[in-house]
Amino acid sequence: MDERTELDPCEPGADPVTERFGTEAPVVSCHEHGSPAAPPGSPIVALAGAPNVGKSTLFNALTGGRRSMGNWPGTTVEVGRGGWRLDAHHVESVDLVDLPGAYSLDPSSPDEALTRALLVDVPDDRRPDVVVVVVAATHLARSLYLVSQLREYDYRVIVALTMEDVAARRGITVDPGRLAPALGVPVVGVDPRRRQRLDALASEVAMALAGPPTPAREHPDAVHLDEFERADERFTWVDGAVHASVERPATPSTTWSDRIDRWVLSRVLGPILFALMMWLVFQATTTLVAPLQELLDGWVTGPVSDTVRSALEFVHLTHPAIMGLVVDGLVAGVGMLLTFTPLMAVMFLLLALLEDSGYMARAAVVVDRAMRRIGLPGRAFLPLIVGFGCNVPAIAATRVLGSARQRILTALLVPFTSCSARLTVYVMLAATFFPRHAGTVVFAMYATSILLVILVGLALRRTLWRTMGDEPLMLDLPPYQYPTPRVMLSVTWARLQGFLQTAGGIIVATVCVVWLLQATPTSAGDAFARVDVNRSVYAEVAQAVSPVFAPAGFDDWRSTGALVTGFVAKEAVISSWGQTYALDTGSGGGDTRLREVLRRDFAASSGGHPLPAVAAFMVFLLAYTPCVATLAAQSREIGRRWTAFGVILQLGVAYVAAVAVFQIGRLWW
Repeated sequence: MDERTELDPCEPGADPVTERFGTEAPVVSCHEHGSPAAPPGSPIVALAGAPNVGKSTLFNALTGGRRSMGNWPGTTVEVGRGGWRLDAHHVESVDLVDLPGAYSLDPSSPDEALTRALLVDVPDDRRPDVVVVVVAATHLARSLYLVSQLREYDYRVIVALTMEDVAARRGITVDPGRLAPALGVPVVGVDPRRRQRLDALASEVAMALAGPPTPAREHPDAVHLDEFERADERFTWVDGAVHASVERPATPSTTWSDRIDRWVLSRVLGPILFALMMWLVFQATTTLVAPLQELLDGWVTGPVSDTVRSALEFVHLTHPAIMGLVVDGLVAGVGMLLTFTPLMAVMFLLLALLEDSGYMARAAVVVDRAMRRIGLPGRAFLPLIVGFGCNVPAIAATRVLGSARQRILTALLVPFTSCSARLTVYVMLAATFFPRHAGTVVFAMYATSILLVILVGLALRRTLWRTMGDEPLMLDLPPYQYPTPRVMLSVTWARLQGFLQTAGGIIVATVCVVWLLQATPTSAGDAFARVDVNRSVYAEVAQAVSPVFAPAGFDDWRSTGALVTGFVAKEAVISSWGQTYALDTGSGGGDTRLREVLRRDFAASSGGHPLPAVAAFMVFLLAYTPCVATLAAQSREIGRRWTAFGVILQLGVAYVAAVAVFQIGRLWW
């Protein structure tokens, strides 16, 4: 049984951060997208802190990077890196490294073990030059335990105090001037969400780099205390620092966040509110974007296609192979996908609003309660939540789980969470076959996704995972707050950019391969790039697979061929349809024409029951293997044998569920 969960190190010598930290440290990602790296040899500053203290928000504010931000542990499970310019303080630039969130240096999960490895379990000459520990004023005592441990080493430590405004609304005041001498290190109050007082932090970092390391408070080897005595001594030290610097109201008042949580976290009303909130998100997305999507589709299939065709004719590149690849392939396939860009942008913006307001942390608590009732690990819901955005980082987020068996089980369940790439196909089919209820249909697919996670998880727990114990969910609930437009737009753009960059490369490659298969004839009487798509290699392969899906109601080679290309990436399903029908009908692959032929073909393949057939198709799309990138992530985290088992499990569940949906649905539709 392969239960490999070690993280792969960066390539030795690839960059100075890896060399400084040591190649034995399990670094996963040494470069951060959107964060320009500092020059080689720059000082290294590490950001450390517990989850949900604003560490990644501070990283983004300092570097211009776009790390994922959320209200639960596991949103940052890799090492992020970016350049932080300190020109005004006689230091040109530093390498800022965002470490995984950790409550202490005593790891209970692989991500906390990674933080310890990069801070403690490396030689002194490979440690970062400065460690900035981010602590929250709202949970100061809890945040300072990590500081107490780092103060036992000869580190240049600086404390960045966040959420002072939130603490003030609760009547809590933290005085950095009194906290600094109590800790023995500089303390700087910052507001990373509004990018305030960041220059003061830069000044402290520059002065720390120019001076010697802070003498250790008391090295653990110098005192003969056992583990529990050492922990008691640290807590006593933390209590002293808190007592010296924090003023609290004599009678703690009930905040409006507490009053709202009485309803939001209710055992009965909480799940209902969560379902209603998700339905509103999907309904708003489909309603707001539909007109813009039609406008973009007309622009792509009209002026863009005509302009490209005219340009090729102007330079005398009129050979059917070139014209077909560029116009019917790239423009029709990629253009069809790009029409869904506004849809993804609105979806990401609404989800960012829920996250920045503090609601998504409550959603995790509400749904976690239901998950635990059927025996799934409590903390396993955290990576599952991430999976609704993208399955690849969700697989990596399983490192927040302390047990290898729990990580394997959760990594097998993540592919059943409906990632954003599938959303484009849902919206296309829902708008085509259920135009009046498109938002509700899309919401139903996400509800089905949760149901599959629960049922498959329950089945695995009753068979292969019968002896695994549960873990309670430990989560700091952030206060409700007004969303910050800068943060929302930054998160939305980062996710949209990541979607387009990831999908773009995959789609271009897939489009080229699909076009090549469609342009290759199967008979000697046809010429390359001049063959009807029905007599191509692509159609031949798809037709061989199609009969398998007859019990599910979509025994049509165009749909099964789209599912085959969807194995590479779910975004490729729509581009494959756009190519196939463009070549087959000469329509240019327009959205209106595509919807017409989809209605026709699903009606024909289902024997006059297109609605249950479409529902079965969407269920199969939901449940089978998400993409090759997810398989690569699974192989890295849980090994190849468990990954292969997961593929078989996903295909089996997808096929059985699709057949059941069609066979039952055709009795009513």
